Amino acid sequence: MLPAMRARWALWADGIRRGRPLAVAGGMAALVAVIITARPAAAQFTSYSRSSHNILEGNWQSCREADGRYSERVYDHIVNGVPKFEVHMGPRREFAIFEGVQEEHRPHDSPANLLRPYKLDVEGNLASHEWKIPSLNLVFTASLSGGSRGDCESWYILLAPAGKPKPSH
Repeated sequence: MLPAMRARWALWADGIRRGRPLAVAGGMAALVAVIITARPAAAQFTSYSRSSHNILEGNWQSCREADGRYSERVYDHIVNGVPKFEVHMGPRREFAIFEGVQEEHRPHDSPANLLRPYKLDVEGNLASHEWKIPSLNLVFTASLSGGSRGDCESWYILLAPAGKPKPSH
């Protein structure tokens, strides 16, 4: 995956919460630049949220590319400039969460992946899984959505704090 494809949504979301229009404008400009310059795959993420409590919520789609592989998307969660974790969506039915953020891609079958199982089974076009990650105080849910077909899979993604937030140090 190209480093430019790594989604830097956290800066944009943090700017909105803190009322920093320049941070939001800068984040939007960076997002537009990523979309325009580095869009080799059909890895789509449409963000929407019913609650400001949620870290990441939306529809993610992984499609088969010309080379036969499925696309992947990485979300870096950065709080006040400190990288906390990264979320890997894809390829296809694979998911991963790693502590910290790094530019190099990490294999999803690595022991550092906090999600087990990391690859979901689909039966009759149905699949859903919820992971609890106590070390990061997170709950992550992925559910296969309608509109999935042979060359694309569409997933509803929800990443939220698990219960009461931990105090900051």
